[in-house]
Amino acid sequence: MRTILYIGNQLANKNKTVTTIDTLSRLLVDFGFKVITASKKENKVARVLDMLWYIWRYRKTLDYVLIDTYSTQNFYYAYLSANLCAKLDLKYIPILHGGKLPDRLKQSPNLSKTLFNRAFVNVAPSNYTKLNFEALGYSNITCIPNTIELKNYPFELRRFDKVKLLWVRSFSEIYNPLLAVDILKALKNKNIAAELCMVGPDVDGSLQKTKNYAESLGVAVTFTGKLSKPEWIALSKDYNMFINTTNIDNMPVSVIEAMALGMPVISTNVGGMPFLIKNKENGILVEPNSVQGFVKAITEAFNEVSKIEKMTLNGRQYTEQFDWNHVKKQWFKVFSENKV
Repeated sequence: MRTILYIGNQLANKNKTVTTIDTLSRLLVDFGFKVITASKKENKVARVLDMLWYIWRYRKTLDYVLIDTYSTQNFYYAYLSANLCAKLDLKYIPILHGGKLPDRLKQSPNLSKTLFNRAFVNVAPSNYTKLNFEALGYSNITCIPNTIELKNYPFELRRFDKVKLLWVRSFSEIYNPLLAVDILKALKNKNIAAELCMVGPDVDGSLQKTKNYAESLGVAVTFTGKLSKPEWIALSKDYNMFINTTNIDNMPVSVIEAMALGMPVISTNVGGMPFLIKNKENGILVEPNSVQGFVKAITEAFNEVSKIEKMTLNGRQYTEQFDWNHVKKQWFKVFSENKV
């Protein structure tokens, strides 16, 4: 049995969003691996020390170390963890998250080269990230998409009697939640009956800011806070359109989940989104921060129901490639390789 240490921010029990460390680690265990995870520490200093301690503690038993790698402060967690792995001659695999990670390569070129060039392999969840890394000279990179268990996402064609929008994301400025409120307001200004439900935990104070903004505009928005996946999947049955308003993105699982459920997805055309959504084939792309772009796409969708139904069927078919039964074969291939 191979033993894997997974390094990342395992903070779902701290009212944070479930991330890859929570989902992939469980799936790898089901696949037959022994998986150790770190860290659940909420304090940032304690968390990075905990990560390094786990690497040192289990150094003699580990086959691989997976390291969730982001572009912000978490980049330094990854760098320190990878540096210790290299000193201990451990095979480490950065998993590349976040639409701004390609920018980090340019901002911190020396640290980036040290981190990524010494990796056993770098795993990108989208070709957007893979191509950006390759453009800057990195070759030890493979694309393994974020994964879902498709059996947990019942497909259902939606009724289009009223605009019922669903937004699912952490409340953070980079995901532009205020735009969702502006979209609802613009629809109501056109005398279009519409509702909006926003699901997700707060990250940087944006949740309260969004609530205050909705109140200032005089529109009623349903805020649920953080929900478990089964909870928001059940909630999604009451809504007929999924909007992704982000300014920066890579390969968001929530969008994949919405497509799997049969929800028409309208998203800003940023980062990795055009690698996930083929415009008007399995979803709709609009310009970032464009209220009118979203309103136009929503109203056209309600006037072309047959086209939208075909698009959602294409979306469900497209998500089959993200099912764990397919993705696990790609992970097994990585773990079966023997590199010097």
